[in-house]
Amino acid sequence: MSRVYFHIDLNAFFASCEILLDPSLLGKPIAVSGTTRRSVVSTCSYEARAFGVHSAMPIEEAKRRCRDLIIVAPHFNFYREKSTEFMRIVESYTEDMEQASIDECYADMTDAIQRFEHPLDLAWQLQKRVKEELGLSCSIGVAPNLFLAKMASDMKKPNGITVLRIREVPAKLWPLPIREMRGVGAKTLPYMEDLSIHTIGDLANYRDIEQLRPIFGKNTELMVERANGHDDRTIMKDWDSRSMGVSETFLEDITDYEELRGMIRTLSRTLSHRLARAKKAGYLLSIRIKYYDFSSCDRSSRLLEPVWKADDLYERAIALFNENWDQEPVRLLGVSVSDFHTDSSSVKQLNLFDESVARREETISVLRDLNEELGGIRLIRASEAAHENR
Repeated sequence: MSRVYFHIDLNAFFASCEILLDPSLLGKPIAVSGTTRRSVVSTCSYEARAFGVHSAMPIEEAKRRCRDLIIVAPHFNFYREKSTEFMRIVESYTEDMEQASIDECYADMTDAIQRFEHPLDLAWQLQKRVKEELGLSCSIGVAPNLFLAKMASDMKKPNGITVLRIREVPAKLWPLPIREMRGVGAKTLPYMEDLSIHTIGDLANYRDIEQLRPIFGKNTELMVERANGHDDRTIMKDWDSRSMGVSETFLEDITDYEELRGMIRTLSRTLSHRLARAKKAGYLLSIRIKYYDFSSCDRSSRLLEPVWKADDLYERAIALFNENWDQEPVRLLGVSVSDFHTDSSSVKQLNLFDESVARREETISVLRDLNEELGGIRLIRASEAAHENR
């Protein structure tokens, strides 16, 4: 029996949240963004999109395209609250759920749909609950694999439900412009057009695969397979509950090593603070690298001594990163510790944790949250707001 996957995507999530906070914004062209000249649009309402405004667009350009554009400062804490409530609704139907970002997730509904007379009744009920309980609309893609589910959810926005079967790929997927395929970005697009690849069907049926290799590298065969509607990935649940970890998803895919290195240091500090509060130290340190195409790399290192201090975490995490990063654009980074030490002497050492360090880490955390509220950073936890077509 084929699996049944849902991809559930909250429509114009940040903008929709701002309308919940200020109903007078309903029906107006709004953009969620910082206010400096270097700020970019995080997301915008569909009214603004009608003028050609889209996410990741410089705010000055957005203003030129839409003179009546209303700029709204982000309220990230509120977004996180709504995101948590959204994920809980999805989890009420299945435990096999993977959060892809702050406003979207994948769910294996193979077993859940058996409880409904008609398979799509589950999708309709889920969509209705999200609207009634959260005041938010969502689009749902239903398919036999994760890639097709994601592509399907993008086909009808806002508030659509789309089923995409393997046999329907030639008719529904192949005619789409190649720029709409997950994994094909702005930098890749010109190279595709140079090869006369203008649609997803052109890629699916491209004969000289070696010409694609300079574009996609090790992912060449994977991209061709997905263009043909095939994807063997499965749901990746949250990291084991017996571990403690932190992760960040970027608003924009990042390739700059120094920026990624700085992110690992920040994650190490945050994780150290949490471990200290929980009085835990572990022998196994792991990192997660999620790339622009949603492929993931999980690597671990077993240690001779349990770790919890920020410098130790960073030293080992950056070593793992350096050994495994393949220079591809990164969407998410994560660091976790598991195999916790249970010896009483270890707990005693953690009880003696330097309070000044704890206060410093807490101050950093508070300042970071404040910075997010001011819209002054490129990333937020579990967010991927850089989709132009949401």
